[in-house]
Amino acid sequence: MEVIYEDNHIIVVNKAPGEIVQGDKTGDEPLVETLKRWLKEKYAKPGNVFCGVVHRLDRPVGGLVVFAKTSKALTRLNDMFRNGRVHKTYWAVTRNLPPRQADELHHWITTVERTNKSTAHTAPKPNAKEARLRYRHIADSDRYHLLEVQLLTGRKHQIRVQLSAIGCPIRGDLKYGDKRSNPDGSISLLARHIEFVHPVSGEKISLTAPVPAGDPVWRALAENAAKDTAADAPVTPNP
Repeated sequence: MEVIYEDNHIIVVNKAPGEIVQGDKTGDEPLVETLKRWLKEKYAKPGNVFCGVVHRLDRPVGGLVVFAKTSKALTRLNDMFRNGRVHKTYWAVTRNLPPRQADELHHWITTVERTNKSTAHTAPKPNAKEARLRYRHIADSDRYHLLEVQLLTGRKHQIRVQLSAIGCPIRGDLKYGDKRSNPDGSISLLARHIEFVHPVSGEKISLTAPVPAGDPVWRALAENAAKDTAADAPVTPNP
């Protein structure tokens, strides 16, 4: 388990694709329980360890997940997420280019719980929830494209279904229209960056997850994104 940040009140880990954040019907051990055991062993704590789930990522998705180590932090973080005061950025790999270099997508999403699948509609429907996100195209490799995505709402499978709705299913996401699975069963969606004000100290927290190790597609796209960012940076004249 890769810990990205930890203090007395919060801990942020880099979730691996395939892990579940909270328990489900599979009976597999969730990340929150693994984390409790890790904290108990690390600090030799007697009795139960408090670790509160603040938000979730879909099982095949990797990246940053925030947990609360105290009830005070959990209450405040829940309020921050609910009121949009936590800013999350995702990276998504697609086989198709999006229709625009950058855009804001606006849909209404319905979900069938029996199949655990959502559908994006272009107009309001009964029981549908409004969904908005912004994306921009930031890099390319020989066969794939990298999009940076900012969620403006938090709906079930939102990035996956909204990108699929514009003809850009995420690499490996068979549920939402991609043609081939990834070898490890993941989908190429990464909770890449998170920013928020610490719920207790008031300090600004800004954290970035590494791209998945050992995946040449992720590595190539990350390298190209870094090159493009460096090329776009303003040149500072010599004194």
